[in-house]
Amino acid sequence: MNLIYESAIVVNLIGTYECKADAKGRVMLSAPLKKQLLTVLQDGFVLKRSVFQECLELYPMSEWNAMMLKINKLNRFRKKNNDFIRLFTAGVKVVEADASGRILIPKDLKSFAGIGKELVLSSAVNIIEIWDKHKYEKAVDDAIDDFADLAEEVMGNENDNADEIS
Repeated sequence: MNLIYESAIVVNLIGTYECKADAKGRVMLSAPLKKQLLTVLQDGFVLKRSVFQECLELYPMSEWNAMMLKINKLNRFRKKNNDFIRLFTAGVKVVEADASGRILIPKDLKSFAGIGKELVLSSAVNIIEIWDKHKYEKAVDDAIDDFADLAEEVMGNENDNADEIS
């Protein structure tokens, strides 16, 4: 069976939302976030460990499929590529929102991110980062002093192209 994963749906998420996990590890998506995800909610999500942070990343299925198209182009006969694929997909889980708009965070991923009862769901353009609230606040506090330098380095290049951000 050949599947082509072309996403016609553009996911551009906005906002940071505090919420609580219940005893089973279920997290209620906030109403504003659920509204933004309405077009992709029925397709489900992929939940994975973050590469750079001690948090989780929730990919709408269309975004995950687009990422897999890129990863699938890697030559698996190169050890670095094979190692990357293994580590990138380690612990990956398919999750769906239930009828109440809750998603279940599996115990192994909860443990990886050190997630307690209080969480932060933070939009990261086309995915949602899921953080333990205290770790999120610390990560933001720790990075705030360097943000001006980071913004200049990442976004401050001179733009000759009118379509680029200036």
